[in-house]
Amino acid sequence: MATEYYTVSMGAETARVGGGTAQHPERTAGHTADPTEHGPSEHGPGLTVSAVLDLEEIRAGAPTVVSGADGLDRTIRWVHIADSEHVEQFLEGGELVLTTAQTFRTAAAMSVFLDELDSAGAAGAVVELVGERGESDEAAAEVLRRAAAGRDLPVIVLSRRIKFVRITEHAHRRLLSEQLGRLERAQEIHEAFTQLSLERAEVGTIVARTAELLGASVVLEDVTHRVLAYAGPGAEAVVADWLSLVAETDAYASRDWAQIPVGLQARRWGRLVVAGIPAAGAEVDQIIERASQALTLTRMAETDERDLLIQAQSGFVRELMDAGSEDESQARARARSLGFDPPAGARLVPAVIRLDRDPGTDPTRMQLWERALIQEATAAASRAGAATLATGMQSGSFGLILALPGRGDEAKALERIFTGIDDLGSTWAVGVGRTSPSLVTAVSRLDSAAQVAEVASTLEVRERVFYRSADVRLRGLLAVLGEDPRLRAFAEGELGPLLESEDEQLLDLLDLVLAHGGNKSAVARAGFLSRPALYARLARLEDRLGVSLDDAESRTALHVALLWRRLNR
Repeated sequence: MATEYYTVSMGAETARVGGGTAQHPERTAGHTADPTEHGPSEHGPGLTVSAVLDLEEIRAGAPTVVSGADGLDRTIRWVHIADSEHVEQFLEGGELVLTTAQTFRTAAAMSVFLDELDSAGAAGAVVELVGERGESDEAAAEVLRRAAAGRDLPVIVLSRRIKFVRITEHAHRRLLSEQLGRLERAQEIHEAFTQLSLERAEVGTIVARTAELLGASVVLEDVTHRVLAYAGPGAEAVVADWLSLVAETDAYASRDWAQIPVGLQARRWGRLVVAGIPAAGAEVDQIIERASQALTLTRMAETDERDLLIQAQSGFVRELMDAGSEDESQARARARSLGFDPPAGARLVPAVIRLDRDPGTDPTRMQLWERALIQEATAAASRAGAATLATGMQSGSFGLILALPGRGDEAKALERIFTGIDDLGSTWAVGVGRTSPSLVTAVSRLDSAAQVAEVASTLEVRERVFYRSADVRLRGLLAVLGEDPRLRAFAEGELGPLLESEDEQLLDLLDLVLAHGGNKSAVARAGFLSRPALYARLARLEDRLGVSLDDAESRTALHVALLWRRLNR
């Protein structure tokens, strides 16, 4: 029996909606009511079992609830059509299962069917028990009633034939409508807080917009529970009683109100509390998280003196980098006006700090981390007695010129500075360029330090606090060459047979072989492979590549190609 399925994207979830089956041929039916016409307010959020029972098509089947009447408000994630009593393997929880039970109308089979629905966490079951001539199958209905007795699972019996495809169509339409509504709402929230961040809105404005989006009272307090701002319906009454409310041990927490810290990790300076709304729901979480980010950005922007100094320093350093050469004395004079006046004989070290990131990283969060990290890095350098000149680089990275004393262990001084940076809930890589007594030369070497930081960020295991060019070696050279067409042609030529078929298993095996220098015993142990299995796979790999992995030059060429592929994926 064939079963059709439609897939409905739902963000973190996927709604799978069943279509008709060969055992349930389509029959003529009149107009069917659309549950979306009623809106979600009638049955609570989402599509529920009760909402489906209100459909004209279901009512035409003369439905009778035989168990689980108290669970009719269960939310349905998707609708699934079953043609066998063995359905657990197809379910993930939250499904409304439709079936004609043509092949399992015995007491034992019905019990198995309902047991598996219970085990899988299904939302409910609609069972059409009709004979071949369209008459109600009372004997089967009695079997089902006995099997369902005492269960919490909502089980509904239909004594007349209906078109299951009508039910799936309505569910499909409803789920898509809800998904579209969520997407539009998420876009509204995103645009609202993006605009507030761009406008550098005041704290009170951000709190007021948050309350408007939530339709609730919102209170911003500091770490000592003093109210910094509030807005929303009933907020004044809440704030009037705030001190007595928080005099108890986190009294508002016991009320299960939605709340979120404000500020970066290790630098929390407040808390945003939504009075009257429980700490649940993706939309509430999204709104208060974006509000927290906007408030944090605003607070950081309020440190104008520090921000303006860093901006001025950044502009000066960029000018030096773009100019290529400038009179050292003039550059020193300009740097002194920006607060960078190292003593005579100081060693100037170019360094770049690059935050780890992936394509899914929130740009706002990356901006918060970067700005906080600049402040932490300059503070750590100051504690170590090193003057700094800071500049922004690419998004998620920034450069520093560190003025170290003329004497002493440079590596220990740098390690003291970089390990002195507080944990901000993120990770980063540090690249350091060659030291110079010249400010102009040190600035010109920031690009090479940035290259080292970028390569260091690709290392699976980082054993150093900071890296120099000598530490990244061949990986550094390949990163410098980057997208050179000759290097690309070489790498693709070496790996071509594996890349054409995207054979990840053989690529992993090649990586293992190269990592152990071709030592078959070491490869077998590392890959948990028996000798016969390893030899068979190696033979297949060598046949695909057309080279012998016992040849050192071949392994070297393949290692370079594989390393290039990792850096440029």
